Amino acid sequence: MRRLMMFGISVGVLMLAGTAVAKEFKTGGLNGGEEVPARDTKARGNAMFEVSDDGLSMTYKLIVANIDNIIQAHIHIGPSGVNGPVVLFLHELVAPGGGTSNGLIRQGTVTAANLVGPLAGHPLSDLISAMSAGNAYVNVHTNDGVAPINTGPGDFPGGEIRGQIRD
Repeated sequence: MRRLMMFGISVGVLMLAGTAVAKEFKTGGLNGGEEVPARDTKARGNAMFEVSDDGLSMTYKLIVANIDNIIQAHIHIGPSGVNGPVVLFLHELVAPGGGTSNGLIRQGTVTAANLVGPLAGHPLSDLISAMSAGNAYVNVHTNDGVAPINTGPGDFPGGEIRGQIRD
């Protein structure tokens, strides 16, 4: 009886180990109030991330609403209220003046090879650690292509909406 019970416990542990859930992160909501300095904009967004079971890759989705002229989007390292360096591109640099965007604008899979700036050459686990600690954020940049810059929504090259990454 004891052997049968131990066998049952062992099988149960193995089943649980085989159903491990990948680590997931999301932003609390991208908005202009999180930018430094804050931006007066109706633009909003969300970003979701899922780390693979082996921790060597991460998939993401970037969704926006009511935003004009997106030129790029990144993950930066930095706590809430502090601007920090870019470490991962989520949306490559494109020409200014692209018009309105709503919905899913980018999705993909990234690895350590995609890290830039202070995390270039580091394992993806360094970014995942920063995300777990609340020390990373997503930033979406805009530009209407008309000088001067920072004239209002759709023209904030330094960032129009931002949100801290949370697990």
